[in-house]
This record gives sequence, C-alpha cells and structure tokens, in this order.
Amino acid sequence: MRAVAWGVVVLMGVSGCLGRKSSLLLERQARGPLDEERTVATAVTWHLKPLSQTQTKQGVEITVTHATPPYLRDLFNNKAIFGPYAGASPYFPEHLVFYVKVANRSDQRLRLSPEEFIVVDDRGNQYSTVSTDYVTAFAEYKHGASTTTRGLLENASPGYFGFSFPVGKLVASKPQGRFALLQQSGLQSGSLYPGVVYDGLVAFWNPASTAKVLRVLVTNVKTNFNANNEPTLSLEFPFEFDAVKQ
Repeated sequence: MRAVAWGVVVLMGVSGCLGRKSSLLLERQARGPLDEERTVATAVTWHLKPLSQTQTKQGVEITVTHATPPYLRDLFNNKAIFGPYAGASPYFPEHLVFYVKVANRSDQRLRLSPEEFIVVDDRGNQYSTVSTDYVTAFAEYKHGASTTTRGLLENASPGYFGFSFPVGKLVASKPQGRFALLQQSGLQSGSLYPGVVYDGLVAFWNPASTAKVLRVLVTNVKTNFNANNEPTLSLEFPFEFDAVKQ
C-alpha cells in the first residue's frame, strides 16, 4: 500500500508538470498598455452589434459574423460537416471567434492571409489571431493535468514495486479530435481564384473586459498580380462592432 501511495504521489507530480503553461501562453495576449494586460484573455461572453457585416471592394466580398457560443456549439456538433470529429467546440470562453466568408467575384486571383487579421478595441489594445498551436496549448494547460492523471491511474497495473504504468502515457499526444476541428474549421492562408467562395473561423484572445467598441480588420488581401506574380494591390476591410459584456 505504501508503494501504491508513493506511486500516486509520483503520478500527481508528473501531471502537475504537464499542467504547466506552455511558453506560448506566457506571451502578452495583446499589444497595448501594460496595465490593461490583466483584463484581456479572460472568460467573457460578448454580445456584438451588428451580429454580421458585409463589405465589397474591387469585386472581393467579405462577410464577418460574430461566432457566438451557441453558433459554435451547433457548428461543431454538425456531423454532416465534421463527421466522426463532431462534438464540443475546441474554443474556450477566453476566445473571441468570428466566422469569415470571402467571395472572389472579381476576375483576378487574390491571396488571403488570415494570420494577419487584427482586432483593435477602444482601450488601445491590438490583438492578433490565435493559431491552432495556441488553442491546443491552452487546452492542454486547462485540462491536461487532470486528463493525464486519470489516464495513468486507469492504465496502472500491479507490479514489483506496487504497480506499473505505461511510460508512453507520460508524453501525451495532442487530442486529435480538437486538433482536427481546429484545422478543418479554420480559415487558412492561400490563393482564391475568380468565382471561389471560401469560409472559416478566425479566433482571437478576448479583448479587455471593459471594451465598448471592437474593430475587426481583414487586412492584406492581395490581388492584381503582375507577370512576376507580385501583387500590385492590397485591400483592407474594417468592420466595427459595438461590444457589450454579458
């Protein structure tokens, strides 16, 4: 029994290490005043007005819609879209998510770079997109410790020193379901040819909880490529939302 007790202590110690924050999460979540940093990336539910907006420039039509928690729940539970990976939303209350649809109604190819999209609040903070790596790291920090400990204990078996467990479990892989949902739903960089309609999700850390106005900037949409495959035009689409914390 003493050996088992020590084994449990070891497992809890290991799980505690696995629950530590990734270096990605130690970065500042916004570019803005230092005294605002503690108010960003917190669990906040936003109500944005209007819910959705559409702009068209140079034959490029872009729609930005606030992806509310009910919207995300319904989307990710849709087995017709996600098949066996359908389930809970991979995002957290600390994230602000938008559904973005891009319709290339021009006669030119365009290049989309969602990683350069920006949110700016009226508190002087600027937010970059949150990549799959950030969301996965956050999920592992929030749930990794308890999940790993439970998995190790469930797979423990009697051994010479009281019990043994599979060492491979200590190096837990990323949950494939969450990773698959993020990859399949996310708006990705690349070229869109005339007539193509492309949509997906873009996520940010939650803005400062005291923010009242948010601007979503769909930036650096490149088009009008010359013979050297160099864009001669870069478009920006600013969308402004009134923000109310629920």
